[in-house]
Amino acid sequence: MQILLLSDIHGNFPALTAIEHFFAAQSFDAIVNCGDSTVYAPFPNETLQWLEDREAFSILGNTDHKVITLLQGGTFKKPHDEEKRIMYRSTMQGLNARSKQYLLALKDSQCLIREGCSIGLFHGSPDHPRELLFAQTPDERFEELSSLTDCNIVVTGHSHSPYYKHILGTHFINPGSAGRMFDGNPEASCATLTITEDEIQVRHHRIAYPVEEVVTALRREHLPEIYIDMFRQGRKLN
Repeated sequence: MQILLLSDIHGNFPALTAIEHFFAAQSFDAIVNCGDSTVYAPFPNETLQWLEDREAFSILGNTDHKVITLLQGGTFKKPHDEEKRIMYRSTMQGLNARSKQYLLALKDSQCLIREGCSIGLFHGSPDHPRELLFAQTPDERFEELSSLTDCNIVVTGHSHSPYYKHILGTHFINPGSAGRMFDGNPEASCATLTITEDEIQVRHHRIAYPVEEVVTALRREHLPEIYIDMFRQGRKLN
């Protein structure tokens, strides 16, 4: 079984398209997505409809939750930065009816059973949706998290930082951010998961995409210039 692992697309449809083209010669039995599908790149409808059309197993991330809050007429305290709040409002205002329906139907976590393995999807961690996990996170923390879930495989996002750890029988995987990496390399990040009778294999990928398509769309929508620098540099600047 071959599974494509995605997270933190952040409305970056050009990056998502590049990932699809990269794997054009390969078929997947499933696509999973660990949330933050929206906000920052201005392609929310294309992104959500791509996930829906391919029957991806998707969950919500914190940016998605804030968009839902706005859709439901609410407000939020954070982020305080007006540049960030503009990006949330722009996403919410640009959603069409189909995208709204899809987003509102998503859950915070999900568990799949595949080839005798249980695969848990969490945005941050099995303990908290906003927990930031990295390759450098102490193994002791992953041991604690292993005790909080019955899943053999735990796929997370949120930190935009790829990792793979096998601890106390649990495979922990973060595919990195498909749409907005922070490590100085703007290329999209994703991972492939191969499950056989004998083993589990994880491979991380970095894939170039046309960043200037995002830049053009940001300028067309008159969105804050700082995000142009962020996407070009592959860094978080605010």
